[in-house]
Amino acid sequence: MSEPSTNESQSNDLGSPDEDEDEPKLKYVRISNDLHNILLNDAAKCIAVHPKFICLGTDWGVIHILDHQGNSIKENELRVHTVAVNQISIDAKGDYIASCSDDGKVFIYGLYTKENQLINIGRLVKTIALDPNYYKTGSNKRFITGDDKLTLHEKTFLGRSKSTVLCLSEGLVRSLAWGENFVAWCSDIGVRVYDINARCSLGLIKWEDRPGICIQKFKCNLRWADNRTLLIGWVDMVRICIIRKRSTNELGNRELSEYLVDPISAFRTEFYISGIAPLNHQLILLGFPKELDENQRSLHPELHIVKYKDNDYTEIYADSLSLRGYQQYNVNDYHLDVLIEENRFFIVAPKDIVVASLFDVDDRIQWLMEQQKFKDALDVILDANKSEVKRFTKEIIGIAYLDHLLAKGDFKNAGQLCYKIFGQNKKLWEEEIFKFASVHQLRAVSAYIPQSPDNRLDPHIYEMVLYEYLVLDSQGFLNLVKEWDPSLYNIYAVTNAVLEHIIVTDTDKLIYFEALAILYSHDKKYDKCLATYLKMKHKDVFNFIRKHKLYGVICDMLIELMNLDHEQTITLLLEKNNISSDVVVDKLKNHELHLYRYLDAYVKKNPSGQYHGHLVKLYAIYDRDKLLPFLNKSDHYPIQEALDICRKAKFYPEMVHLLDRIGDTKEALGLIMNELKDMQKAILFCQEHNDTDLWNDLIQHSVNKPECITFLLRNIGNYIDPTILINKIGIGEKIPDLKNSLVKLLCDYSLQVAIKEGCKKILSADYFELHNRLVARQQKGIHVSEELVCCACHRQVISQDLNRMHDIKVYYCKHSFHNKCLPDNLDLTKCAICHPVKKK
Repeated sequence: MSEPSTNESQSNDLGSPDEDEDEPKLKYVRISNDLHNILLNDAAKCIAVHPKFICLGTDWGVIHILDHQGNSIKENELRVHTVAVNQISIDAKGDYIASCSDDGKVFIYGLYTKENQLINIGRLVKTIALDPNYYKTGSNKRFITGDDKLTLHEKTFLGRSKSTVLCLSEGLVRSLAWGENFVAWCSDIGVRVYDINARCSLGLIKWEDRPGICIQKFKCNLRWADNRTLLIGWVDMVRICIIRKRSTNELGNRELSEYLVDPISAFRTEFYISGIAPLNHQLILLGFPKELDENQRSLHPELHIVKYKDNDYTEIYADSLSLRGYQQYNVNDYHLDVLIEENRFFIVAPKDIVVASLFDVDDRIQWLMEQQKFKDALDVILDANKSEVKRFTKEIIGIAYLDHLLAKGDFKNAGQLCYKIFGQNKKLWEEEIFKFASVHQLRAVSAYIPQSPDNRLDPHIYEMVLYEYLVLDSQGFLNLVKEWDPSLYNIYAVTNAVLEHIIVTDTDKLIYFEALAILYSHDKKYDKCLATYLKMKHKDVFNFIRKHKLYGVICDMLIELMNLDHEQTITLLLEKNNISSDVVVDKLKNHELHLYRYLDAYVKKNPSGQYHGHLVKLYAIYDRDKLLPFLNKSDHYPIQEALDICRKAKFYPEMVHLLDRIGDTKEALGLIMNELKDMQKAILFCQEHNDTDLWNDLIQHSVNKPECITFLLRNIGNYIDPTILINKIGIGEKIPDLKNSLVKLLCDYSLQVAIKEGCKKILSADYFELHNRLVARQQKGIHVSEELVCCACHRQVISQDLNRMHDIKVYYCKHSFHNKCLPDNLDLTKCAICHPVKKK
């Protein structure tokens, strides 16, 4: 059913939580329309609510039947009592209503039939309850009234009225509640529960005497939470009782009732209770403050949500209610009724009726948005089921949140929010992104703008973002140009914007040139792209050439590329042999350093010997350390030309190598002795060639140099006859450390002689040992088997046929012959195969 209509400003002021920051649990709506006019001239005395309508009893004895918006049903305005209506009861289906009053009358009215009854009881009737099943045929049309006794009224089998007193002598019946099979009422001594089917009392809940409090002055509030749970609120005491069935053991005494009343919780509140109602597993209490204001007038009534456990309770939530005329009312002037299935609570004051209901998802969202808690509101709607939300959408909340963040200047979170809210919704993106543009904060949202082919925005939007970056964030502009698909925007327009900006700016020009090169690449203007990269000396030019396979343009800008990064240029030139080496060498011939770097890398990859002549000269100029190893390794360079280069540069080690290669060992030895002055190298050089003339030349170079003679005396004893050197030494020549040198020379020579003698002895011993081994082997017998064949006739040398048996000859080399197969003139001491006879 629909919510009661009201003025929004009224609704907002009805209830306020004890602490402003707490999220409300309840919302309030003041019923107006015709009800407003009714309460201007009359006052509400009691109320009964049904999902279909509301019944209101007034001080003037009128019963008004209203819809839930407060509109009167004119034909159903009932004026049957002369004084105030004490209580109204409605059956479960909403077909009948019953009322009572101090005028002694009971009125039962059928909304859809003409079975109306006006019964004069003749006494003050304080309370009345219709059988919940009153509408059913055969229900005996039962109802109960309460005055100084409790009376059940019903129809007999023949349609006559019958009254039965259920309880007597307990005082005035002040309140009455009928729930399915059980009736509860309160009197001066307490609350009694009665089984209407078994016609027996289930128990009496007595009230304790409290000094200073007269319970007769307080209305007792009874409410059936369900068919078996009774809620009682009287003065400031709350009791919860359940009706349970006795066990088999308990029913052993047949005088006991089948059911009993079992109190499960009882607690005292800090306020007087004007009404009680269930709320899921909690309670709603309409409270009346015990204190008065400074003028001794009543304070605002309060609506409390409490959770009970055993004999204590916890307050979950509380609202202070702004009801009309609250300062003049007391605890008994307020009433609370409830539609349990809908969790709607009707709060009644003499001049006001307010409906409280639980906050639904829409209400929570609205309150959170009013408190500017947009993030919480967004979380609520994202977690809620779609069927629970009727007034809000994720987009509505998101847009409000977005406006709030932009107003606060929180642009980073605003950008993140767009992605979360708008997702791939192209229309919303195109509408809301202009809010960022208006404050020059498109950068905050650029990372979240849709870019997929199915959800691309208008190209103008991407261009706006790029232009803002262009003006305010050069590095960000470059990053976007790199990351974004160029099909998102008009490349030509963006390129022109960059060119215009480069003209007017003096900062970050290299960044703008890099972005410009990328834009040229996107537009397939590769020549302009390469020119831009080279102008800014940016090394991405190499990746660009590889990516687009622009090897053909390398030659035209080879020098510029080498100047930019010779290593990457050379790597590019050598990749897959895309460019002829002859072309490269020709382009670099006037730039020897670049040529050297290229050829040095080229020969490592192509060891064919090409350009080795060039490299000799280039190594001599730029990297001499590589020259000698190169000369040793390569055979593909002109030796005389290389020798001339080394002679000119006075590279003596290289000259020694080259002279050695052309066979001029004498000049090479002279360079070692005269220029390098390296006796050890000279000795090694002579040893390597093992040439007596070269040794004599070395001695000849050393005889006039005493220190050289000393070195030779110490080191040549193992290679040549030392007497040759000694005979060359002049008489009277002063040789440093001569004695020790001669001693070492003699030792070396003696060692050499001893080694030779030792080798000779070993060789002789080995000879005789091998000779003895050979003799012993040849003296052994030779095994002859049937498989052995004659090397001349190729038949077996041993035959089973005696006629074919012949003498045989077997040699140590395992060759065998029949004697008759050997020629007569042959030397039979030697194998004819191993030692064939030479023909003369």
